Amino acid sequence: MSTEAWIIDAVRSPRGKGKETGSLHPVHPQRILAQVLNALRDRNNLDTADVDDVVMGCGAGSGDHSMDIARMAALDAGWSLDAPGVTLNRFCGSGQQAVNFAAMGVLSGFQDVVVGGGVESMSRPAPMHVDGFTANNNHLRDIYAMVAQGISADLIATIEGFTRQQCDQLAVDSQNRARIAISEGRFEKSLVPIFTDEGTLALDHDEFPRPGTTMDDLAKLTPSFEAMGAKVRAGEKLSVDQTAMLAYPNVKEIQHVHHGGNSSGVVDGASAVLVTSPDYARAHGLTPRARIIMTAVAGTEPVIMLTAPGPAAERAIKKAGMTFDDIDLLEVNEAFASVVLKFLKDTGVSWDKINVNGGAMALGHPIGATGGMLIGTLLDELERRDLSTGLVTMCTGGGMGTATIIERI
Repeated sequence: MSTEAWIIDAVRSPRGKGKETGSLHPVHPQRILAQVLNALRDRNNLDTADVDDVVMGCGAGSGDHSMDIARMAALDAGWSLDAPGVTLNRFCGSGQQAVNFAAMGVLSGFQDVVVGGGVESMSRPAPMHVDGFTANNNHLRDIYAMVAQGISADLIATIEGFTRQQCDQLAVDSQNRARIAISEGRFEKSLVPIFTDEGTLALDHDEFPRPGTTMDDLAKLTPSFEAMGAKVRAGEKLSVDQTAMLAYPNVKEIQHVHHGGNSSGVVDGASAVLVTSPDYARAHGLTPRARIIMTAVAGTEPVIMLTAPGPAAERAIKKAGMTFDDIDLLEVNEAFASVVLKFLKDTGVSWDKINVNGGAMALGHPIGATGGMLIGTLLDELERRDLSTGLVTMCTGGGMGTATIIERI
């Protein structure tokens, strides 16, 4: 049994706009991930025959993302046939869960070298349904009338009293922080340029940020989920909003405060994190950057859905024998502004310690890839500031949250 799980390295692709005109759209997600895997291999002189598993998160799991894309990308990358691969789905937390599983495999002693991460090309989407997470699942919908995440985010804002102005200010902060981070080259350490199949450069920088975004700019945007909330599902009498409110009878009307500017961006991308045992790293001359000291998952009520980052983080911190005061920096995925506002309200953590280089509202959220990206971004920033300990937490579909605590070595 290994006593520690070491992070040797973490890399990611740029985030490309998740539309057909986005720079990464012409590149198949398998190819994006393969290039990220090879960058991880080359940077660390990794013998891929030693890799016990390639664990990748993916939120879609169909279409261009189907057929165990982790294994297919490893094969595409020319990795040893001895390196297997598995693809998992914990919705938005898939990439983070993949890294957490990598750490568990190493800590158990069953594995010595595991690559965790994820991939998502949101420009090649799976079908979306107004029925949200219970689409074509009438039995479960009769028990939990889960709705699309945007409705859940607006429900959080309504219950907690978060205003449109508060949500917009968080988004402006995210854009400003991302602008500074990009201008100072803070992401360059982990960025892997992506090329087309013809060998030309597809993208070498994050494509989604909108520097200079102001409160006045955001005030012009109309709520994204108001029309969806007013829609009546086929064969039913209640609107989507009314159905969601059945779980929260004290709510008389959902205030729709989220729009494209204060919600996570739709983007393409991939990430990979190399996790090894100390014995393997020492034997192969690999220098560890951090250790994964705790992971956790939490579940909460699935209609409101997006409230578990706080409970997941608190569970990880408690199990590690720590407090939030022991955490130097945090990444709280900016799926929607209300998710981060609720985390701030519930935990009391200072906004100055969270998402210091911007988050998904500015940079984008490539569902299955984001968790691995956030771990790498957090580690880079801990090193830049010469700080010690960081925490990543994310909300996921179905009312869950994931958390990871890392500590620099």
